[in-house]
Amino acid sequence: MSVLDMIASACLLLGAVLALSAGIGLVRFRTTLQRMHAGTKPQVLGVLLVLLAMWLHRPSLTYAGPLLLVALSQVITVSVAAYMVARAANARHSSDDDTGLPSDD
Repeated sequence: MSVLDMIASACLLLGAVLALSAGIGLVRFRTTLQRMHAGTKPQVLGVLLVLLAMWLHRPSLTYAGPLLLVALSQVITVSVAAYMVARAANARHSSDDDTGLPSDD
């Protein structure tokens, strides 16, 4: 096992743990903003680490292009999705969760 394979294994394991923690956070957190944070921050870093592990396993420019495209689209779409969720929660002014936003009652 080469050094690159060991680094790739560590990145893959850490990425999987971060993705799992994001999933657990989505289930366990109570407020919209907490869930939004759990669904974006560790999930994106986890995916980026998995993509890095994939590239370290076969380090060539042939694999770098598609992996970079996937990483870029992941970063862009997750930030847009988080913005839309926050905007919907703000517009709803719901007291269903503990967001601290005023209700329409």
